[in-house]
Amino acid sequence: MLADIVDRLRCPHCAGDLALDVRTLRCPNGHTFDVAKQGYVSLLTGHAPAVPGDTAAMVAARESFLTGGHFAGITSLLAARAAALPAGVPAAAGDRCVLDLGAGTGHYLASVLDALPGWTGIAADISGYALRRAARAHARAGAVRCDAWRPLPLKNGAVDVVINVFAPRNGAELNRVLKPGGVVLVVGPTDRHLRELASAVGAVSVDPRKSDRLDAALGPHLTRVGSEEYETTLRLSHAEAVTAVAMGPAAWHVEPDVLAERVGALPEPVDVTVSVTLSTYRR
Repeated sequence: MLADIVDRLRCPHCAGDLALDVRTLRCPNGHTFDVAKQGYVSLLTGHAPAVPGDTAAMVAARESFLTGGHFAGITSLLAARAAALPAGVPAAAGDRCVLDLGAGTGHYLASVLDALPGWTGIAADISGYALRRAARAHARAGAVRCDAWRPLPLKNGAVDVVINVFAPRNGAELNRVLKPGGVVLVVGPTDRHLRELASAVGAVSVDPRKSDRLDAALGPHLTRVGSEEYETTLRLSHAEAVTAVAMGPAAWHVEPDVLAERVGALPEPVDVTVSVTLSTYRR
């Protein structure tokens, strides 16, 4: 619910406190933000986003793929690591909050909140299509539209934990919005992730230096305290394989009919590698 997180938000224009008045957020300087009928609020400032948000088709594909349980291992691992984290700042459970930056449909945030009774959650994403689903993902979560590459509309030290799954991250802003001792859990692909599909459809493969790039982005602001790899093999139907590609960045570069044709040329079922690294950073 948006009401549960409004005290952690700030005005994106003046950094003033925000208050919820029926279906509008207001700050003392007169800036107002209407709550969409789907339950999320846009705190964008009007600047063009650095990257486009996921389209309706991409969001629908992601919802289908994730609810099909294909990334259940990643989801479970993330929730377990969040639940096992030591507390940064002493507080009652009801005073704790987890931010999912690049939340998409809210799938991962919902699982983490199930593992953290009493915590509240913030689903933050640039895509309004994604936030329509994220706003309903969990009873203890509110959804906010914002740009991860710009100052986040959150107060200093607003959250205890940040999760970031296949999404952009801004080291300086993560440091600012985390409480002292707070933790960021980052899930990113290795160069083996979905490699069979990338090769088949002609999509860009994952940069093998991605881990180094992650350290370069977060290292100046946060301390890396651990990492672990998770890898498994999926056996996907052609339809499921198409959905796996259509939910990610390759969807911007491969037309749907071309994607279906190229996947259709593969044996069925398609053996697909899932390979990610979960990295932990602490403020």
